[in-house]
Amino acid sequence: MSLLLTGIAELTTNDAAVSDSLPAQADSGDRLLGIIRDAAVVVSADGVLEWVGRAAEAPAADASRDLGGRAVIPGFVDSHTHLVFAGDRSAEFAARMTGTPYDGGGIRVSVEATRAATDAELLALVRGRVAEMRAQGTTTVEIKSGYGLTLEDEVRALRVAGDVTSHTTFLGAHVVPPEYASDRAGYVDLVTGPMLDAVAPQAGPALAESIDVFCEPHSAHAFDGDESRAVLTAGRDRGLRLRVHGNQLGHGPGVRLACELGAASVDHCTYLDDADVEALVTARGTTVATLLPGVEFSTRSPYPDARRLIDAGVDVALASDCNPGTCYSSSMPFAIALAVREMGMTPAEALHASTAVSARSLGLDRRVAPGQPAELAVIDGPSHLHLSYRAGVPIVRALDL
Repeated sequence: MSLLLTGIAELTTNDAAVSDSLPAQADSGDRLLGIIRDAAVVVSADGVLEWVGRAAEAPAADASRDLGGRAVIPGFVDSHTHLVFAGDRSAEFAARMTGTPYDGGGIRVSVEATRAATDAELLALVRGRVAEMRAQGTTTVEIKSGYGLTLEDEVRALRVAGDVTSHTTFLGAHVVPPEYASDRAGYVDLVTGPMLDAVAPQAGPALAESIDVFCEPHSAHAFDGDESRAVLTAGRDRGLRLRVHGNQLGHGPGVRLACELGAASVDHCTYLDDADVEALVTARGTTVATLLPGVEFSTRSPYPDARRLIDAGVDVALASDCNPGTCYSSSMPFAIALAVREMGMTPAEALHASTAVSARSLGLDRRVAPGQPAELAVIDGPSHLHLSYRAGVPIVRALDL
């Protein structure tokens, strides 16, 4: 049965056709988001949007539902998460709050706990975290491996992730595991050889859609520029999309390496010089800068300068980076509130970054338009402004049809 959704006080479409139809005096946020007020949508029986527009012009449908004057947005696209893990690192968070710096070493604690967990335990944990995300408006999620760091455990992590999403990322190059501490080259060979053979086979479906690397010369546990290049080029040669953790702990080669190799995203981007920004401007349309403000909140680090990037013309996305060490938050509304309060983004820019731009980094088109999947979220408020205005309040959820 087709379903007519009415009572939509404000509909964010991310649709350029809607934006272009707005009057010249329309608010810049309305234009960016393609806002329709007093809106309605019709969803087909198979979950595809059949019609989008003003409620007064809505066609008939088999059934209808009144949303009571709430705002509707595209579901959040959380394009950077590490959900396949076991164990607890709350003590590490408490230590950081009293001055202990983050250097990536705590990842090994999660590796030990994750290796010890059963398949059933990991799957239950991941499903619970995805349900928690949907309860906060996220409808699409990317999930990385990276807490196994053996061939068998990385394959297992990607199989678990693949149970809940098609957007899986191989992060064997997260840190160098303890057993390879004196043989970094040997571990890079394992990642670029047998591990890649297992997750991105030449024949049959791959376990991973993308490959990622923690490119961070400021951490003794992560990978330098040359090691990162070897990992990324090996993944690209095997047909995987590229993603990069770059410039999180200090200035380094990650951002420019990502742009040079045509990565879909480079994530963190906390420490940028003028050459990094220029590289991102040149790579616009190919490489998205994904900012993860929950990490800065959880590590007491400086926030990225989103205003600088947007004004320069960089494609900026937002994601949660939900992980056990540096940001155990699954909340995209929290990331939006931080982006608006701490990073110079407008509420409209933050919402656009959390939906349209983050989707682009996954090769998706996230609009509310005919022919698109009805991946929607509903806000218990009349406009998208409430996402940051009512920070910390659970007012948004994925819309179940």
